[in-house]
Formats: sequence, structure tokens, C-alpha cells
Amino acid sequence: MILLSLSEIKKVYGEKVIFDSLSLTVDSSQKIGMIGINGTGKSSLLKIMAGLEVPDQGEVITSNELVIEYLPQNPDFDETSTVLEQIFKGNSPFMKVLREYEQVMVDLEVSPEDEGLQSKLLTLSEQMDRQGAWQLESEAKAILTKLGITNFNQKVGELSGGQRKKIALAGALIRPCNLLILDEPTNHLDNETIDYLEELLKNKKCGLVMVTHDRYFLERVANQIVELDQGKVYEYPGNYEAYLEQKALRESIEERMREKKQSLYKQELEWMRKGVEARRTKQKARKERFYELEESLDNQQKQSLELNLGTSRLGKKIIVLDEVSKSFGNQCVVKDFTYTVLRDDRIGIMGNNGMGKSTLLNMITGKIAPDSGKIEIGDTVKIGYYTQENREMDLKMRVIDYVKEHGEFIKTADGSLISASKMLERFLFPPILQYTPIEKLSGGERRRLYLLGVLMEDINVLFLDEPTNDLDIYTLQVLESFIDEFNGPVITVSHDRYFLDRVVDKLFVYKGNGEIQSIPGNYSDYLERMAKEKVTTEPIKKVKEVATPRKTTEPKLKFTYKEQKEYEQIDSVIETLENEIANLEQEMVQSATNFVRLQELTTAKEQKEEELMFQMERWEYLNELAERIANQ
Repeated sequence: MILLSLSEIKKVYGEKVIFDSLSLTVDSSQKIGMIGINGTGKSSLLKIMAGLEVPDQGEVITSNELVIEYLPQNPDFDETSTVLEQIFKGNSPFMKVLREYEQVMVDLEVSPEDEGLQSKLLTLSEQMDRQGAWQLESEAKAILTKLGITNFNQKVGELSGGQRKKIALAGALIRPCNLLILDEPTNHLDNETIDYLEELLKNKKCGLVMVTHDRYFLERVANQIVELDQGKVYEYPGNYEAYLEQKALRESIEERMREKKQSLYKQELEWMRKGVEARRTKQKARKERFYELEESLDNQQKQSLELNLGTSRLGKKIIVLDEVSKSFGNQCVVKDFTYTVLRDDRIGIMGNNGMGKSTLLNMITGKIAPDSGKIEIGDTVKIGYYTQENREMDLKMRVIDYVKEHGEFIKTADGSLISASKMLERFLFPPILQYTPIEKLSGGERRRLYLLGVLMEDINVLFLDEPTNDLDIYTLQVLESFIDEFNGPVITVSHDRYFLDRVVDKLFVYKGNGEIQSIPGNYSDYLERMAKEKVTTEPIKKVKEVATPRKTTEPKLKFTYKEQKEYEQIDSVIETLENEIANLEQEMVQSATNFVRLQELTTAKEQKEEELMFQMERWEYLNELAERIANQ
């Protein structure tokens, strides 16, 4: 069932066109993951879907049965409400009964002999029965408990920011809806909670649209990827891996089209340069086509993030931690931790929220002092520290001036110099945006600018505290490539499982009570190790020895009738499939501008390739069997 349809919508902020002529349909079976470079309007699009903003042009068509639950990046809260009151907000009769029931239960704890409250409780219980609200109340408490919230009557104003985000998430998950819209739902959640959320969303019977940078989350939950790119929307059926394959195909076809246009442009440019006397009839129409072609090529310039900067010399002694401990009140977050940082270290710091993961980085950088132990920093060490807050940013400053604080020119790894303006362009800040005050940037654009500022410093050691929060996938890919080439140690606090798999080869795992365990490998290696440790070895039972039976003569191998026919025909079957795939690829090139047809052809090609893979495996088996039969 189609729940919502966007038709030719346009959104403008100031002079910036976020998107134009954008159309998208959402149905109840879709779990859409929305991606795109920060600043392309992902959050704005979610707000338009949720009815919180209206497009400047175009139409939003909704089903009469549409019921939306929306989780923004920064939810609003009633500071005086309890956890359950915040969860059960809403004006539906269903929610009103739940709220009243929970309030009466709280009042009865204070005045258990109050007959008026007892009578009201009986009436509300009957209403709960009629509306089937008991299950929802039970689910709410179960989800809150899974998210680490156990005091349901605590005031929201007493909770931390991370706990509030969990309550907002729980409310969106619990309240009945047929379209769930989530903006960065995994931010500030630990890995265990994200795993739980994945399972919950995969099994939830409703349409889902979410913006997230978590690539494993997209891989495991989404069945469609929607990409916003330079004001256009591209739809890809399947999960994140399928998106990568289809996007590579689209970009390959677009590159061929660009090359053809470049060739035509060179011919037309030569004609334009010959002068008026060489032109005959229809020269006006041809000139117009030339300028249209030139504009088309300008608009098709592919944006890409690129960063390959030089690093300063790093001596033998880098960072040495010797029996370091730190407590906050009665909570010990680091206890007797010893480690010597090496030049090629790629370390990920893992642990549940509130265990003090950032404390280790803050002690090394001198932001806080250890209670005991010693931290030694080498004389040549220059640490770049990307924190969770943009502390160094003056929001009134222009983007170009922020970068120029780090130098008018920046030296790259090959020794060449790049101007601050060109460096910003490489990091997807076009000239028109470079003279904008930082306060006018989106939250994600500020984070990207802040990251660029950190990486442009003359550093040789890199610390990253939750770098994947608020950074888009494209920026993360550049950061990962930068880390690959970085000639010094990198230590990162992160809950992003894909990022940890991609960049680290050692983990510091917070186990609780200040214990930090150093474990070799990345996140997937860690999961495999934990799974093996959970397996209990059963005692080996002694069995009574029995005499080994004599080996009998094995029957001769031979083809079955079906295998014989398959063996005779399989070469021609494989050849036919290969030809069909080649024909599909040719038609895909011809349908490069028709993305609906292109998706149909892509699906057909994938099915043929799967069939070809199966037939190749059968060919290998049958030929091996034929060889064994011949050698009997």
C-alpha cells in the first residue's frame, strides 16, 4: 500500500536550492535508507514527509490511513514529565488511556487506600482491556529496559542527553504507526543497543524511512537505498551492498556518456573557434546546442572528496602509559592501564555508554589529569584531536577564514602546495559556500569542516572521538582512506561497527570497573572471539570400543541418467547464459538515462549471473565426476 508520495517538490533555504523537482513514493513494505553528503537536505526531506515543513513547490500526497511516527536528530522534551509520560504522549484515545492508567498507578503507590483511585483504576483497566493496551504497556517497558532505562517514573529533566535520545527512540518505536521516520537513530547508541534496534526494525510491520551513516545498519535493515545527490534523487532496490554495486554501474555508464559529450564538445568548440565567416545556415541553433552541451558538462562534474596531506616527522618515543588510573566519585573508569603506543597502531576503543571511553584520550591530551600512574609523550608528537564538540569553532567566522587559520597554503603528501580555497573545494565546499558564516552551515557540514581543520594541522598522531556521529558516508570513506595513508598512530572511540572493521587492527575493550582489555583484530574478529568464548566445552564421553568392520569393495561410480543429459548439455547452457548477460549489458548502456528500465535490467542481469554461477558450479562437479569415472 502506498503511504506517501512526493511529486516534483522543491526546497530553498536563502539562496541555496536544496532539491528541485524531486519525486519519491513510499509504501508499507519498504524500509528505506536515505544517504547523501551532509547539506544535501536529507533531514529537510524527512521533515517534509513528516508534515513538519512544507515544500516551496510541488505536492505531498498521503494515504487516508497514514499514521506517522517521527524521530528527529534533536528531539524536544517536557522536562517535568516522567519517562512513561514522554513515551505515551499523543492525543489518541489509546494513548490517553495509557497515560491515565500509569498516573493512577503512581498515585496509588502514595495513597493505596484511596477508594476513588481504586475505582478509577478499575474503570481504566476495563478500557485497557477493550483497546488491547496491555500489550503496548508491556512492550514499552521491555524496550525501555533493553535501552537501559529502568526507572519509568523518573523525570526527563534528570536524565542525560543520551538517555533522553533513547526515550525518544523508544517512544517512536512503541507508538502505533504505519510509517516510521527516523533521523540518525543509531547516534550515541552502543553496539549492543544497535544490534537490538536492528532486529526490532527488521521485524516491525510498517514502512520505514531513515537517515543513517551506519553502513552495517543499512546492510541489515534496509531493502531500498535512496541517495540524494546534487538535488536529485536516485533509488536503488536492495541493501547497502546492492547499492554500492548498482551505483558503480550507474557511474560507469554516466562516465561513458560524459566521455561522448566531451568528444562532441571538442568538435563543436573547434567549429565555434573558426569564426563567423565559416558558419552557414542554422548557425544560431548550433550555437544554442553548444552552450546547452557546455552547461550540461559543467553540471555533470562529479563531486568527490579528496585529501592526501603530509605529516611531520615522528620520533621513536610516541606515547607511554604506565599504571594509569582514573575515577569519578565512586566510579572507576580506568584502572592500572599500561600500554606503549607504536607508530603503526590503529586502535579502536569500545564499550557501553558511560564507561569513560573518551577519558583515556582526554588524559593523554592533558584535558584531564590521571589520579595515579604516568603518561609520557614523545618530544616530536603532535596530536590532532577530533572531539565530539566543535569547541574551536567561531560560528560568526566565514568558512574560508576558518581554514586559513591553519594556513593560506597546505602541503600535500607529494610536497605540492594547495590553497585553502582549493582544499575546501576538494572537501565539497564550493566557492559560493566558502564565504558563508559557519553558523549558516548544516550540522553535518560543520562537522565536515571541523574534521578538515583537524586533519590540516601539522600532526603525526590522530585521535578521533566518535567520528562517525553526524558525518555522512562519503566523508567517512575519505577519512578511512586518509587513515590508510597516515604515517602515524590512530586511536578512535567509536560505536560504528563498519568503521571499526575498516580501520582498526586492535581494540581496547572496556569491561567495567576500570578494566580495559587489549584485543588484537577488528570488530568482526572480536565478535568471533566472543562467540567462541561463550561456547561451553562439554565433557567428552567415553564410548565402548567396537571392532572396525572390514572394508567392502566400493561400487563403481557412474552418471545417473539425469546427470548424463546435464553433462552433455551444460556447455551450451553456460554459453547461452553468457550471451544473455552480454545482451543485457548492451541494453543497459542504451538505457543509461532511463533509470526505471536500468533497474529492471540490473535485476535481470543479477538473476542471470546467479544462474550462471550455479551452472558453473554444476559444470565443475560434473567434469570432476566424469574424470573420476574415467579413472576407475
